[in-house]
Amino acid sequence: MSFPWAEQYTPVNPLMKWVDDRLPLPRFVYNAVGAGYAVPRNLNYWWNFGVLSGFALVLQLVTGIILAMHYGANAGVAFDSVEHIMRDVNGGWLLRYAHANGASFFFIVVYIHIFRGLFFGSYKAPREMVWLLGLVIFLLMMATAFMGYVLPWGQMSFWGAKVITGLFGAIPVVGEPIQTWLLGGFAPGNAALNRFFSLHYLLPFVIAAVVILHIWALHIPGSSNPTGVDVKGPQDTVPFHPYYTAKDGFGLGVFLIIYALVLFFGPNMLGHPDNYIPANPMSTPAHIVPEWYFWPFYAILRAFTFDFFFVPAKLLGVLAMFASILLLFVLPWLDTSPVRSGRYRPLFRKFFYLLLVDVAILGYCGGAPAAEPYVMISQIAAAYYFAHFLIILPIVSKIERPLPLPNSITEAVLGHEPAAVAAE
Repeated sequence: MSFPWAEQYTPVNPLMKWVDDRLPLPRFVYNAVGAGYAVPRNLNYWWNFGVLSGFALVLQLVTGIILAMHYGANAGVAFDSVEHIMRDVNGGWLLRYAHANGASFFFIVVYIHIFRGLFFGSYKAPREMVWLLGLVIFLLMMATAFMGYVLPWGQMSFWGAKVITGLFGAIPVVGEPIQTWLLGGFAPGNAALNRFFSLHYLLPFVIAAVVILHIWALHIPGSSNPTGVDVKGPQDTVPFHPYYTAKDGFGLGVFLIIYALVLFFGPNMLGHPDNYIPANPMSTPAHIVPEWYFWPFYAILRAFTFDFFFVPAKLLGVLAMFASILLLFVLPWLDTSPVRSGRYRPLFRKFFYLLLVDVAILGYCGGAPAAEPYVMISQIAAAYYFAHFLIILPIVSKIERPLPLPNSITEAVLGHEPAAVAAE
């Protein structure tokens, strides 16, 4: 996907030329994110969220490293160390709120990035590896976020750790040993806090490494585009810099404005008030919930309220929760339609919007009490979620009549006028 002259790029500055001859880093950057990387000319603002995800990761790494300098990973002082950061460390309140809300914004942009990929068929050949590596990043994010939620050692941190690690206990034979190994004992305590802190510190760097693989895999086939039509030649592309660096810069500015509004005017809006109460193993909160970005999966977990033959309801819920994510790994082979973009798939588009509503309902039920009518709604929504991918999508792929595709990206952008195309 590079321009023909990209491989012959030579720095003009003597120092950069000296570096490039011995370590071709300037050439690599030029071909990876500079003018040497050609991208489809019709990318819209939905393609901004990949860059925003990378920015959110860097934000979490920087704030997390600084917070770790003041945090005490000990059950006796963890809660007080967080209060110390908030009250005594210069700018500590800003760092703590930036990190806590940064996690929420990280998930927001990643969820939009995923659903953009679902709508525009970014998981289809030849980009299956890009999609699979993206899902690995998502799983690592979920593990990192869960462990980070435990670290403040408030009421919701403690009981969230107890409930989530307790899910492994539902696995026959090996479940209880795994749960004990995760916690370092029979209940969340000092050993669990140390383990979670170590992994929470380590996993973001693993995420960064997989992000590099994700970008590398993307550069082999090149970026997808809203039409789903393959690039036919140089007339269908523009250099990544300055066209999309400017566009991404605008998107980043909007992101930072919204992020700053939440950070300064509603920093606890996305958190839970019970987490400002020190962890107390003798006092169970009235309503235990994870962070909001886990709510759809939590609703699927709680949707199973009865045993099926000899399989306990708890185990069914755990299997369904993990299956709801693992299902996405086989999505490239479930959707067999030759058309990528949802723009040209009218029937697919209707069911995609239903999926969005379904996931929103699951999210609402996941944050609601485990009582009726929320449990029944969760059961219906969970059933539809699995039906969408396993039944509806394969059938739609076979019976749908897509709309006519443009002959090229240039035609989709400029229309059919020969003069306009020739002017390019």
